[in-house]
Amino acid sequence: MAGHPFARVTPASMTHLLPTQRESDLPDADTLPCMLVWLSTEGVVLRGNKAFADFCSVSIGQGTALALPTVLSADSAAALAPQLAARRDFEINLCLPRARNAAWADAWLDCRARWLPDPGCYLCTLHDVTTTRLAELSARARADQFQLLADNVPVLISSFEAGSFRCLFANKRYAHTFGFDEHSVIGCTFAEIIGPDAAEAIQPYVDYVLQEHKATSYERELRAPDGSRHWLEVNLIPHLGPDGTLLAAFVLITDITKHRLAEQAVRESEERLGKFMQASVEGILFHKKGYITDANPPLCELVGFTLDELLGRYVLDFVPADHVGKVAAIMEAGEETSYESVILHKDGRRMPIEFIVRTIERHGERMRMTIVRDIRDRHAAQAHIQHLAHHDVLTGLPNRVSLMDHLGHMIAAARRNDSQVALLFIDLDHFKRVNDSLGHLVGDTLLQTLARRITETLRTTDVVARFGGDEFIVLLPRTLQRMDVEEVAQKLLAAIEVPVNADGRLISVTPSIGVSMFPHDGETADDLIKNADTAMYLAKSRGRANFQFFTSEMASSAYAALVLESQMVQALARGEFELYFQPQVRARDGVLVGAEALIRWNHPERGLLLPDAFIPLAEQQRLMLPIGQWVLREAARCARRWHAAGMVGVPVAVNLSTVQFQTSGFTALIEQLLREEDVGGELLEFELTERMLMDDLPEVKRKLGELKEMGIRISVDDFGTGYSSLAHLKELPIDKMKIDRSFVLGLPSETDSAAIARAIVQMARGLGLAVIAEGVETDAQRGFLARLDCDELQGTLISKPLSLAGFEAWVAARSSLTVA
Repeated sequence: MAGHPFARVTPASMTHLLPTQRESDLPDADTLPCMLVWLSTEGVVLRGNKAFADFCSVSIGQGTALALPTVLSADSAAALAPQLAARRDFEINLCLPRARNAAWADAWLDCRARWLPDPGCYLCTLHDVTTTRLAELSARARADQFQLLADNVPVLISSFEAGSFRCLFANKRYAHTFGFDEHSVIGCTFAEIIGPDAAEAIQPYVDYVLQEHKATSYERELRAPDGSRHWLEVNLIPHLGPDGTLLAAFVLITDITKHRLAEQAVRESEERLGKFMQASVEGILFHKKGYITDANPPLCELVGFTLDELLGRYVLDFVPADHVGKVAAIMEAGEETSYESVILHKDGRRMPIEFIVRTIERHGERMRMTIVRDIRDRHAAQAHIQHLAHHDVLTGLPNRVSLMDHLGHMIAAARRNDSQVALLFIDLDHFKRVNDSLGHLVGDTLLQTLARRITETLRTTDVVARFGGDEFIVLLPRTLQRMDVEEVAQKLLAAIEVPVNADGRLISVTPSIGVSMFPHDGETADDLIKNADTAMYLAKSRGRANFQFFTSEMASSAYAALVLESQMVQALARGEFELYFQPQVRARDGVLVGAEALIRWNHPERGLLLPDAFIPLAEQQRLMLPIGQWVLREAARCARRWHAAGMVGVPVAVNLSTVQFQTSGFTALIEQLLREEDVGGELLEFELTERMLMDDLPEVKRKLGELKEMGIRISVDDFGTGYSSLAHLKELPIDKMKIDRSFVLGLPSETDSAAIARAIVQMARGLGLAVIAEGVETDAQRGFLARLDCDELQGTLISKPLSLAGFEAWVAARSSLTVA
C-alpha cells in the first residue's frame, strides 16, 4: 500500500535513529501483540515493533523515518505536541484521517506513553479503538437525530423509569412547559415535574401501564393563569425489555385545544342560533329556494300569521308588487346584504321593514336566513329628528337653520312680487338676571310662555323663530307700509311685558326690538339680521322696552359702547385677546431684568386694538375681572414656559385693575392660579397704582403681605401721579417704584421733570426700593436716568411692545449677540 502514511516506517529504518543505543541492547518488542513505537519529543518515530508495522501494512526494509504529527488529524496533532514537550508520561486518543488515495478509512488509536529519560524518548503502546469509536459516533448521531426530531415536533415527549418514576429523557417542549430545561428535568419524578395534584389525578393511568404493560391515553383540561382553558391528549406507551419486563414508559402529550374549541364553537353556534331565533325581538325566517322552512315568533307576530301558516309559503307572497322586482333580484343573485323594503301584514297593511340577508349552513343544508327588522319606529324617529333639526327643543319654534330657510324664500318671493319683508329682532332685557337669581328652570318656563305669546300675536303667514338664548326673530312677509310693522311691534311689546307666573312668582321682562326692511335695509338675509340687531342695540341704549327701525345714522356712541361691551364678552370666549411684552432692562448694562405684559385685542373687524380703546369700558361694566384673570393666567403660562426652556428667568409684570385687587378672595384666586399653572410666584410682578394703595390701608397691607408670601414682587405703577404719602408707602411691602412716562418725556431738558425724577430715585433709595422708568425713548433720557442711578429702564428705545413670538425672537437675538 504505497499510499499508506506509514509505508516508509520499518524496524530497520528506525533502528539507527535511537540515540547512542545499539540494536542488540533494545528490548525484543516484535513478540508483543500490542503496537509499540518509540517517539522523540518532536514526534519523530524512532522505532516501531512488528505489530505496529503490520497495522501500517508495510514490508520490512521499506521507507525511511516519519514524524507522527504529520499523519494525524489537525486536532490530534495539536493535542499531542504539548504532551511530547512535557517529557512525562501521558495518555491520549489519536485520530489518523484517511490518506489520499488510500483504501482504508479513518482510524482511532488509544496511545499510552512512558517517558524514558535515557535514551530521552517516549515508549508508546498503541491500541486500535476504531471499531469502538465508530460505534460511539454512530450511536451519538442517532441520538442527535432523535433529539432534533423530538425537539421540533409539536408534541411534548418524555420517558420515565418504571421503578423510580424518574425522568430519563424529555424534549425541550416538555421541559419548558413545566418550567425546566432538557437537562435539569432529568432525574426528577413526574410528581415533582407536574405537581402532586396532577400526579394523583393521572395515577390510575400510570397503574394501568404498570400492571397491563399496555399503552393507554386520556384527556386533561387545564386552566392557564389567565383563566383560559386548554385541553391535552396524553398517551402513555410502555417500553418493554427483551424478556417483557417494563423498563420505562414514554409520555406523549398533544395540545388539542384548537380541536376542542372548534367542536365547542360549532355546538355553541348551533345553540346560539336556536336561542337567537327564539329570543330575538326581530323577525327571523329561513327559506330554501324561496320557500319558508322556519320562522321565529316575532316574525309571526309582525306579519300576523302563525308558523303553520307560514311554513312552505313562497316568501314573495308577502312582498307588495311594487317591491317584488328588487327582492327577487337579490334572492336570485344570492347577495349577502341589507336593504329597506315593505312587507304585507295579514290584514293588508304595508309595513316598512329592513331585510338583512345571509347565506348559512343549517342542519347540513345551505339556505338563506333573513332578519326582518320593523323600522316603523325608525321612520318616526327620523321624522322627529328632522323636526328637531329645524326647530328649537325648548320652545318648539323654528330654529336658526329653519329661519334662514324661511327668510331666503321670503326674500325671493318679495323680489318676484316687488313687495317688502320686515324682520324684527327681539332681545329680552336683563333676562340673564332671571337665570342667575331664579334658576334656569324658571328661565325656561319664561321663554316658553313668551314664545307662545309672540306666536299668538302674529298672523298665520308670519314666522317667529328662536334665534339664540333670549333672542327671537319675527318675519313679516308681504309688508306694505311701515305703520303696519309699527303696529306689530307695539303688540309684541305689550304681549311680552305682561308678567309671567312661573312657580308662583310673577316675573316681568321687557323686550328691545330692532327692525330692518327688505329691500331698503338689506338685500340678503345676513344683512337684514345684522341691521335689525344694530337697531335693537339702539333700542337698548334708549332705555330698553322700545323698538327702533334701522337707519344708516345709528353709529352713535351709546350703540358703539353696547356693541363693544358685547364684543368684549365674545372676545374672551373666542380667544381674541393677546398679550404683548415690553422688555425691562438694567440701566447700567442693558441686561434683561423683566417684561411687562400688555393686553391687545385682535378685533375681528377693527384689527389690533390697544388697551385705551376698550379697557375703560371694561372697567365700567365689570368686565375687567374676567379679562384681568385671563391676563394673569396667560402671563403665568408664558413665564413658566420661558423659565422651563431656560430662555428667560425674569419676572413678568402684570398691571392689576382696581376691580381685580378689591375683589373678595383675590389672593386666594392668585394662589389657586399659581397652583393650577404650576408656576412660582417669583416669576410674577404685580403693578398697582398709587390710588389703589390708599384705600383701606390695613386691607391693602394684608393682601400685599399674602402676595409677598407667594414670592410675587410688588411695584407701584405711575408713581408721582397720585397722592400717596411716604408714611403709607413705608408700611407696605413694596419692591419697586415706576417713574411715570409723563415725567420721563421731558427729560433731560425740562427742569421740573428732572427734579421730580431725581426726587423719586432718591426717595426710593431711602426706602430701599428699586426704581424703573417707563417711556424711555431717547439716548438722552437713558443717559440722564443712568446718571441718576435709576435701576431699570423700559420704553421704545429698548423695544416697543412685542408679540409673544416677537419677544422670544428679541430675547434670542440678544442672547446670540451676548454669546458672540
